[in-house]
Amino acid sequence: MFEFITDEEERGQVGIGTLIVFIAMVLVAAIAAGVLINTAGFLQSKAQETGQQSTQQVSDRLQEVATVGNVTENNGESVIDAVNVTVTQAPGAGEIDLQNATVTWIGPEGTFILNHENAGSSIDDTFTTEAVKDADGGADSTVLNDPDDRFNIQFNLSTASEKPNLLHEGEEVTVKINTMAGSTTTIRFSVPESLGQKEGVEL
Repeated sequence: MFEFITDEEERGQVGIGTLIVFIAMVLVAAIAAGVLINTAGFLQSKAQETGQQSTQQVSDRLQEVATVGNVTENNGESVIDAVNVTVTQAPGAGEIDLQNATVTWIGPEGTFILNHENAGSSIDDTFTTEAVKDADGGADSTVLNDPDDRFNIQFNLSTASEKPNLLHEGEEVTVKINTMAGSTTTIRFSVPESLGQKEGVEL
């Protein structure tokens, strides 16, 4: 016996097949859309994180207020045995913890990498800080978190070969302060040509 398929049955079978293909396409599109949304969200998050880090590198900087040197006698010669750099937040900067900063001292006798004395680093060369004006009222704090804050970064110099050396008349120094955010503040100063009869000088 032959079974005859009417036009109506053929159209019904074609319609069911089309519906199955359509549903499959919808499912694939939904899965693809979910993947794209997740990927877009991840990329947006990474972009925001990268943008924030880049902004901090640019804005979270220090600004020099004043640099002074202490004058002393060494073998009958007037020299600088300590340098105080007073710093504040640069305009638009966020919180800066000097304890996490690294200082590169580039002087006549060479380059020295210095860490804060409280950083717990294996590097022997250190610098210290002192709050000149702290809006929080914490004299021992190392954190600049207010535009009115003023901190001294102190460098004690010596004749030891592994430490920043005593500065003589006319010598120049470059100090680079690198914060935890990755920003770098460069401070350059020179010793006056004459230090005689002085206890302290502006550098």
